[in-house]
Formats: sequence, structure tokens, C-alpha cells
Amino acid sequence: MKFARKPIAVAVALSLPSLWQGAVAQESSATPVMSEVVVKASKIQDKEPFGASRLDAASTAPYRAATSDTASLLDRLPGVSLYGAGGVSSLPVIRGLADDRIRIKVDGMDLISSCANHMNPPLSYIDPTNVGSVMLFAGITPVSVGGDSIAGTILVNSAAPEFAKAGEGTLLRGQAGAFYRSNGNGRGANLSATLANEMLSVNYSGSTAQADNYTAGGSFKPAGPSLGTSEWLAGDEVGSSQYKSENQSLGFALRYAEHLLELKFGYQHIPYQGFPNERMDMTLNDSHQVNLRYLGQYNWGSLEARAYHNNTRHKMNFLEDKLTLANPAGMPMDTEGKTTGAVLKADILASDRDLFRVGGEYQKYRLDDWWPAIGPYVPPMGGMGGMGGMAGMSMNMMNGSTFWNINDGKRDRFDVFGEWEARWSGQWLSQLGVRSSTVWMDTGDVQGYNPVDYGNPANPNSIPGAFNAADRSRTDHNLDLTALLRFTPDAQQTYEAGFARKTRSPNLYERYAWSTNNTMTMTMINWFGDGNGYVGNLDLKPEVANTVSATARWHDAAREQWSFNITPYYTYVQDYVDARRCSGGAMMSPCDRNNVTATTGFVNLQFVNQSARLYGADVSGYFPVLQGGALGNVKMTGVVSYVRGRNPDTDDNLYHIMPLNAKLALVQQSGPWTNTLEGVFVDAKTKVSSVRNELETSGYGLMNLRSSYQWKQVRLDVGVENVFNRLYDSPLGGAYLGQRPMVYGTAVPGMGRSLYAGANLQF
Repeated sequence: MKFARKPIAVAVALSLPSLWQGAVAQESSATPVMSEVVVKASKIQDKEPFGASRLDAASTAPYRAATSDTASLLDRLPGVSLYGAGGVSSLPVIRGLADDRIRIKVDGMDLISSCANHMNPPLSYIDPTNVGSVMLFAGITPVSVGGDSIAGTILVNSAAPEFAKAGEGTLLRGQAGAFYRSNGNGRGANLSATLANEMLSVNYSGSTAQADNYTAGGSFKPAGPSLGTSEWLAGDEVGSSQYKSENQSLGFALRYAEHLLELKFGYQHIPYQGFPNERMDMTLNDSHQVNLRYLGQYNWGSLEARAYHNNTRHKMNFLEDKLTLANPAGMPMDTEGKTTGAVLKADILASDRDLFRVGGEYQKYRLDDWWPAIGPYVPPMGGMGGMGGMAGMSMNMMNGSTFWNINDGKRDRFDVFGEWEARWSGQWLSQLGVRSSTVWMDTGDVQGYNPVDYGNPANPNSIPGAFNAADRSRTDHNLDLTALLRFTPDAQQTYEAGFARKTRSPNLYERYAWSTNNTMTMTMINWFGDGNGYVGNLDLKPEVANTVSATARWHDAAREQWSFNITPYYTYVQDYVDARRCSGGAMMSPCDRNNVTATTGFVNLQFVNQSARLYGADVSGYFPVLQGGALGNVKMTGVVSYVRGRNPDTDDNLYHIMPLNAKLALVQQSGPWTNTLEGVFVDAKTKVSSVRNELETSGYGLMNLRSSYQWKQVRLDVGVENVFNRLYDSPLGGAYLGQRPMVYGTAVPGMGRSLYAGANLQF
């Protein structure tokens, strides 16, 4: 379905008032109107949940014109960094732990990346212009918002439904915006509209964003054609970094007294998205979502129930920078993921001191990952050949039948939790929680493209046959515990400390990716951006992380003038899912001796349980520089983060650990103007993962300028990213694979200078 057709939904929504206004007219004028749906716990609830950082719509507004990647909105929060990926698909990292180790909920839905390269992470399903609020729980996460994760939780929600005020009649409200970015010719637009009375609200939102390949701050490779293709790329052009994304949603909300019922339909269409640090690109991502929610307030507290379903159809192949003329079919890879979930939870006010949160969750996930053959199989001359190494493989190993990477993969999870929050006095607040989680996993039989190159799937002595003959069903019983304590001696200081035990079961690819027949199929399993190949491990155990952390906050009484926060932390992860070189293969096989001993180049790895230690600190704050006068108000803001990650089993560094980094900014406000001068400083990355042959990167500093003007219903944003056009390698950008030949040794560079402008009109 094309983007242009979607606004038809607006016309449908606009025709509804005549239907429901007649029904509303039959209600008594004394019909109670629902107040804000919040738990009124007076002395029990504090201003901020334990360990949480918030971003509201006003906080994210200055960055919406500069990015189409929702994950990048979190980059300015303490302890958060980003794995480089596609233009709308970055993977967030919390204190050195990334991707599936973070629980990410979008409008209350637990979404799962249905891709062997994790090209469709949860945050890619919501456009930045549709984000109403963000909440980050780093490290020690309350069990009521945690589960099946060890790093923390990210909650991203679109704007809450709007209703007309009592006696106001019909409410019609909306906004429209557009942006342009010079680097990569980025452009896009967004539209949202709400039609509501006091009981019923209908909302439509839509957005589109696209860009060409971006350019770095200088040449990082020779200029010329991509090998085997007709594409000519300049020395500063980052191949396979283009994208196009379209998102639509239609929501209905009904409220009566203290009860709210919401129903949302979501649709995403990404026709293409390049990945400069992956061997594959996205050639399609279509997603359909249904999200039903009930929220009610009672004398004893509140009750929330949710049911949702997401169906994602995903395809990968090579875009033009990687697609060779000799193989115009490329390497098609298809995926379908279906996620169905249900949540029931309650906040119970037992007394003025005690608040209990209890609930249960169920998630059903199904995954099929298959790679269509590009032609019929033709046996090689001279017989069938051997089965162990590359010498016995034919020249047409993508020919024959469909390659089944994951066949009927199942991952179901059922959780129950209980949490007790108690305010012992005006100064002391505690929280204790426990969550029990059961994860069931299984998968069906697999096969290669053909039995000559990959082995007969019915023969237990072959690689697919051994996998098919194995018992693949797994059941994990996981336990999470959290204990937190907050001390507030006065209005200008707050102290928190706590301990958490968090557990995550492996994903389907970590357990069930099976092929070690050749490097080509192994390198298709990679969401790390390092160019290496990976294979799963049926014997993987769940990760168990034990974290201790403390936070000190000093601030003015209103928390508006100045603030200084520091959070040191330490995490030990038992059965951490890391990687080791695969071994035992014959000469020239993906797992031969050379693979084990190589100190440079791309290698092939197997997921394995080891252990990990991570420690560090986050520092953040702001304080006034000038107040009043000709320049208005000027304040300084800053975030500094440091994390160190080691694998004590191998004495190796953990992969993709962000080096010491800081973001410092001067923010000037005068009337409708807000101007920002920001500096980004990153230390050299020299502590790298040897087992992955991870690349080192140099330190750098960048300057960004932003300016916004707010006048009544109009907002204008302009800015310059990387003002001095600095050439730098992104520490978490991965290995450059954006064009052929895909050779080892070049890191993905960050974006060069980019001028942007955006306008938004509210009506």
C-alpha cells in the first residue's frame, strides 16, 4: 500500500463525528468526564521512578529535523550510545550492553527484530516526529518494567489521546511538518490530525523520510566504481547508506468516567534501506500492528490490560552499491516474524505507605527465515565432491532448493511479577521486586540450498542432518530480583542505591543458526556490523547479570536552575553470550586452523557462554551561566560517560564498548529563540575485541549548531551538524562493507557536515 493512499484514512476519520455525536447527545449532560488516568498515591509516588531518565516532546523537538532515526533521540541521555546501522535502524546501547539485552517497548508493545542482521529493531517502527515521550531505565530496572533483558528498559510512546474539554464541543487539532538535510539529500514530511469530543478521540499520523548515500568529512577510501557493479562512488561517499521509510497509524480512544480504551492500527513500509556495515541491505520491510489497551482507575488503584499483534514481512538482498553485474539476482533472503502479546497489571494502594504492583505477561513469537535459490542446481563436473571443505563445493551453491535458516522458529515467554514500593517517611523510599519468567524455544528441520554443498538434511552425519536429529526444544526458567533504596534528606539532594539480578534467554538466531558449511552463509548471521560470520549454539544458557549501582543528585529545590548527577555502577554477567572462533574444520573450511589463528581479517565465530564484567560511571548536569540581560538566559549542559567491559574467561575486551565520551553544550534562550552550541568529544578506542579482530578508532571532537524559533503555532529549526566537516571513524560504526570489494580494515566513518532545516505548523 502506497503512502499517498494512506491519508484516505483521514477522510474516513472525519466522517465519524456524525455517527458518534448522535450517540453522545443521548447521554446526560451530567455524565462524568474522565480525569487524567494516573494513580493518585500522594506521598507514595515520587517525581521520578527509580533509575529513570525522561524525555518529553519538548525535549526531542530540537532534534527531529536533524534525524529520522528514533534511537538517536536517546543518544544524549547518560549511559546511552548507538551501534551504527541503517539510516532509521540504529541499535541503542546502555552501559556497554546492546540490542536484545535491552527491553524496548513501543506504545506498550514488546517488539522483536525479525532479521538475521537485526535490520528492523523495535525503535525503527516509530518515526521521531511521532514520539511523545521516552523513558529510560538503565542498569537497575524495576521488575514491573523489566523482563528478558539485562541492560535496562526503554519505553517509547506516541502522544496520549486528546479529548475535548467539557462543554467545548468538537476538537479538531493537528500538525504538519517537513525537513531537509544537505548531507545525503535527506527530506521528509509528517502529518497528524485529531478529531475528538469529550468521549471519543480519533487520530491519524503519517510520516515519510528518505535520503541518498551520505558523505564523510573527507575521503576515507579510493574513489572509483564498486567492484563488479556499475556504481561509481566518490572517496568520501559512504556506500549503501541510503534509505526510505514510511509510517502510518490510525488510533481510536474512548473514555468514560475513570476508564480509557484505546485501539491503534499501525503500518510501516520501508522499500529500501542500505547498511554500510553489513554484507546485505534491506529491500523491503512491511509491518502491520494492532494494539488494544484498557486503563482504568479505581478506589484501590489502577488496572491496565493490553493485547497486541505485529506481523513483519522482511526481505534482504544487495542494493546497487553491492549488487554485481555477474549475479543480478544477488542473494535474496526472506523473513516473516509474528509477535502476539498480552499484558495485565495493577497498581494497588494498600495504605498511605505501601504501593504494590503485580502483573503477568505473555508473548508468542514465530519466525521463518528462508533464502530462495537463484537457479536450478547443476552437479559439478567430476562427481559430487567432498562434503567437508570448500574444495568439495560446487560453483553454484546458491542454486537448488530453498535454504532454511530458521524454520518455524518458536519463542514463547510467560512472566509474572510482584513489586512492593514503600515510603517509610518523607525521606526514605524503598522498592523490592521479583519476576519469574519461563521461556520456551523450538524450531523445525532445516536444509541447505542443495545436498552436495550443504549436506543431506536427512543424513545425521551431515551438518543440517545433525541439527535436524538433535533435540532442539529448550525451556528456561528465569528469575529477576530488584532491591532499591532512595534517601532524600532535603529538597536539594537525592541519593539512590540498589542491586538487581536480571536474566535474558538467547534469541532464536543465537541458538538455532546452524550452517558452518561455508563462509558465505555464516556471514549472513551478523547484527554486530563487524563483517564476521556467526553460527548458533543449541547448548546456550540464559545470561544472568548482577548489577550494583548508586546515584547521587544535587539540584535546586525546583530542579529547574541547576543539577549535578553521578552514577557509578558495576555488572557481572554469568553465561554472557559472547563468541569464540569456530574450529575443527578441514583445510579451507570456514572453521579451519587459519580461522582460529588469524589476527587480521574477517573470521567465523560461534556463540558461546562465557562471562563479562562491566563497570563505569555516568555524569550529567546543567547550571546557569547568564540570567536575563541582552542575551537572555544561558546555561551549560553536559553528559560524560565511561564504561569498561572485559571477558575474564578469555582476558579479552568486550566488543563495541564506547570509549570515554562527553557532550557539552551552551544553550541560550531569548524570547522565542533557542540557540545551542554543542561539542561532542570522544576518546580513542584502543581496547578492542581480539576474537572479532575489531578495528581501533581515533579520538575526535565535533561541533554542532542548532537554532529554533517558536512563534504561536509555528516552529522553525535550523542547524549544522559537524560544523568543521571533521573526518572521523564512528567507534560503534563497525566495519565498512558498503561497496565491493568488502575488504577488512576500514571503519565506517561518521557523517560529514550537514545543514538542516525543518518547519512545523500546529493547527
